[in-house]
Amino acid sequence: MTGQLLFGLTFLSALGAGLIAGLFFAFSSFVMTALSRIPSVQGIAAMQSINVAVLNPLFALVFFGTALACIALAIQSFFRWGETGTIYVLAGSLFYLVGFLVTIAFNVPLNDSLASVDPNSAAGADLWKHYIVNWTAWNHVRTVASLAALASFIIALRYR
Repeated sequence: MTGQLLFGLTFLSALGAGLIAGLFFAFSSFVMTALSRIPSVQGIAAMQSINVAVLNPLFALVFFGTALACIALAIQSFFRWGETGTIYVLAGSLFYLVGFLVTIAFNVPLNDSLASVDPNSAAGADLWKHYIVNWTAWNHVRTVASLAALASFIIALRYR
């Protein structure tokens, strides 16, 4: 890859990581707290609606597109290992991909279990208590990972 293409991918990855970090931060800092304070029926229904609404082309472009860019950047890092700033490109890529994998391995399965429950049922209320705690804990992890990716990409761009 040319230097300009790598710069562009790093810049776009920084933007993507920043957008995703902001989204995750909002959920960690106030959305899940607000949802936990309302009756479980309403909280479940709201989160079920959010989980459907997030599946849209713009979110997919940012979330998956950044992951693909990070994979390309990580691979390229090994070919440019001696260059200044490469370690930050690799670190940013790996941080973002950790958050991406946490989403796939933990948050999505929790979302799937919530999608299958009746908000008005006792099972739904029990699941909601478990969901709020576990989903939020994993969301904190992916928030930190996305922020670390953003910081790493910013440092990498200073060297380019």
